Amino acid sequence: MLNLITRAVPVRQQSIVLIGFMGVGKTTIGELVAKKLYRSFIDIDQEIEKHFGMSTTEIFKVHGEEVFREYERKKIQASCELRLKIISIGGGAFMQQEVREACLNNCTVIYLDVSWEQWKERLDILIDSRPILQSRNIDEIETLFHDRQGVYALNHSKLSVDDRSAEEVADHIVDSLKTAWDLYEPH
Repeated sequence: MLNLITRAVPVRQQSIVLIGFMGVGKTTIGELVAKKLYRSFIDIDQEIEKHFGMSTTEIFKVHGEEVFREYERKKIQASCELRLKIISIGGGAFMQQEVREACLNNCTVIYLDVSWEQWKERLDILIDSRPILQSRNIDEIETLFHDRQGVYALNHSKLSVDDRSAEEVADHIVDSLKTAWDLYEPH
C-alpha cells in the first residue's frame, strides 16, 4: 500500500478518485463530495462523451471499445495530475494497469463497494446505458462483477454503499478525508 506521508503533493491537495463497479453511484456521490469540499468534479465518462459528441454506448458501437479505452486512459492520466478535484472513473477503467498506477500514485483512491445482491436490484436502470452489459446474461454479469473485485481491492480506502443513501456515503467520505488530512498534515 502507498504511504500517504511521502507523496510529493500534500495529501490535502491530492485529487480524490472514486472507483467501483458500474452503477454503484460514483457520479452522484462524487458530485456531492465535490460540493461539500468546494472542489471541482470530473466525471471521466461524461468528458469522453463530450469529446466524441455521443453516448458511451454509441462510442462503443461506432469506434469500438479499444478506442474508448485508449482515450479514457489518457483522460484519466491527465486528470490525475490535477490537484483538488473529485474524479469519478468508469467501472472498467481501473482494469487498465496504467490507469491504476496514475490513480494510486497521484491521488487518494476510494473504492465504493456494493454487494452483488444490492447491485442486481439496479440492473434494470443500467442495462441500456452500459455497453459492457448489453451482450451478457445475468451469470456473465455476475462473473464480471466478482472478477473486478480483486482489482478494486487496490485502493486507499474502501466504503460499502449498501443500505446507505448517496448523501450518507458522501458525508462519510468527507468526514473520513478530513480526519485523514488532520492525521497526515496537522495544522
